[in-house]
Amino acid sequence: MKKLENKTVIVTGAASGMGEAIATLFAQEGAHVVLADLHQEEIDKVVNAITTNGGKAIGVICDVSKEEEIVKLVETTIKTFKTIDVLVNNAGVMDDFVPVDSVTNELWQHVLSVNVNGPFYACRLVVPIMIKQGSGVIVNIASIGGLMGSRAGAAYTTSKHALIGLTKNIGFMYANSGIRCNAIAPGGVNTNIGKNMKPNPFGYERCISGAANMSRMGESDEIAKTALFLACNDSSLINATVITVDGGWTAY
Repeated sequence: MKKLENKTVIVTGAASGMGEAIATLFAQEGAHVVLADLHQEEIDKVVNAITTNGGKAIGVICDVSKEEEIVKLVETTIKTFKTIDVLVNNAGVMDDFVPVDSVTNELWQHVLSVNVNGPFYACRLVVPIMIKQGSGVIVNIASIGGLMGSRAGAAYTTSKHALIGLTKNIGFMYANSGIRCNAIAPGGVNTNIGKNMKPNPFGYERCISGAANMSRMGESDEIAKTALFLACNDSSLINATVITVDGGWTAY
């Protein structure tokens, strides 16, 4: 039997990178996958790839920073598949390595709204559904930036620390309700998250000062396999914690 046979899964930021890899792998493992992202064409490409290979998937346009769009995402999922068994909060944005003295209100609010508010809105809606059915799993894609102070700018670092705090709180609060909530903290991963980045020179120089200690960049499928482990019963006793996937970079 497949690890997520007939489970309904929401994956945000699913049109590329780690989100695409997670959605694709979960579908291969029998899940009904709801892919959420910003652009219809990009979502459709991944959905079509999944369904062509025999998987079950639908796409929903969703800006996770907007509560009303998260509501629509959850409502569409329930209408289509009747329940939600797994939520993967993957959507996220970087902050150009901007140090605190140069962070604008606009940058701060944008990063926090996507990286913290989005997962918060989704968790707040999904947890009652999981409580009612007596089971559920939430996987939050955090970052080693949420464990360290030296991997990104002030806004991103703050947002990922906050996401890890939310993860631990949810996991603890609802452990007796059959719900598990864990986070993955990737190191450097080959995705397109930085394709439009314009790094702050000072912040970037400071943050890459330890990059030589990174063994190698990770790949999206490596993060997806970790997410699958956390989403299925193989990790039944793992809750309210963070799994670091960085090739040992944070050991330095």
